[in-house]
Amino acid sequence: MIKSELVQRIAEHNPHLYQRDVENIVNAILDEIVEALARGDRVELRGFGAFSVKHRPARAGRNPRTGEHVPVDQKSVPFFKTGKEMRERLNRGSEDNDSDDSDSDHSDSDT
Repeated sequence: MIKSELVQRIAEHNPHLYQRDVENIVNAILDEIVEALARGDRVELRGFGAFSVKHRPARAGRNPRTGEHVPVDQKSVPFFKTGKEMRERLNRGSEDNDSDDSDSDHSDSDT
């Protein structure tokens, strides 16, 4: 799902809101998350998950084409950890799918 699809789905579930207003709200939420991360803050959405920033130290890398060692600067990367409710909901759904998948895996191995 891309952002425009998310906006459309939210607008469909909230007919009292204009789609452009929903888009502005979604953009505002995402902008606030990015701003908080840029400040070094952690953003926790209970039941959904938490956004944070992990800092990767500088290191020696390798150019795969030449094999030459090259310095790689330190960098900050976004990190997302799912919340307990999301993990449980996803695993509940995958348990149903796993039973279907296991049957198809066995049939493939027979051929």
